[in-house]
Amino acid sequence: MSTMSDQPTRPSVLYVCVHNAGRSQMAAAFTHHLSGGAVEVRSAGSAPADQVNPAVAAAMLEEGIDISAESPKILTPAAVEASDVVVTMGCGDTCPYYPGKRYEDWVLEDPAGQDVAAVRPIREEIKRRVSALIEELTAPPA
Repeated sequence: MSTMSDQPTRPSVLYVCVHNAGRSQMAAAFTHHLSGGAVEVRSAGSAPADQVNPAVAAAMLEEGIDISAESPKILTPAAVEASDVVVTMGCGDTCPYYPGKRYEDWVLEDPAGQDVAAVRPIREEIKRRVSALIEELTAPPA
């Protein structure tokens, strides 16, 4: 008989940017898609926008990932506490810090106000970083 304690816990990542409409949405979608569910994903913003950036949604659709139904979410302390890794993207001092959490700050151009052509290189850099992070988080212990 299997119990919950027999299940390995999935690593969890929280992506945070200011509006939760571009960079963090792309990172979360890539993490979910590329990890095949092996990594638990959250995304949030310190000042969420009303909707996902349409150019970002279009750029992700080119990758076969539809994020048009996603909606920006407010950053909560509970989301930070529930995550193993917190990746911040341009939110500076508005990103909460909790001792004992692993933080990474990804310096990426903000796709706000950009067209799809300008979003593509940002998307590719996020995909590259997410792939490396997934590989690191899901590697068997040495």
